[in-house]
Amino acid sequence: MKIFVAKLAFKTTTEDLRALFEQFGTVDSCKVIMDRETGRSKCYGFVEMPNDAEAYKAIVETDETVFMGNELQVKKSRPQVAPAPKLEKPAKPKRQHHPYVPKTEG
Repeated sequence: MKIFVAKLAFKTTTEDLRALFEQFGTVDSCKVIMDRETGRSKCYGFVEMPNDAEAYKAIVETDETVFMGNELQVKKSRPQVAPAPKLEKPAKPKRQHHPYVPKTEG
């Protein structure tokens, strides 16, 4: 099960997060998300645990607890949704030029 962990402290490392969740069972992977431009933590991360029972226990035990000075928000991760494709607006039809033709009397 993939777990979403929010409100991490800036100084929290992937190793810190892994150590927290390994208390509840096996951790397959763990990652603190970093900002590409600044190199700083975005203050959230993901943990993957193969055993759902251990993962649920970890969620219940760590949600709303203080870790490294911050109160965590922990929940089951929602599946990532691919962004919807951008729809192109249909091209507007070109206006037909109708020259003014005066009526002739006759």
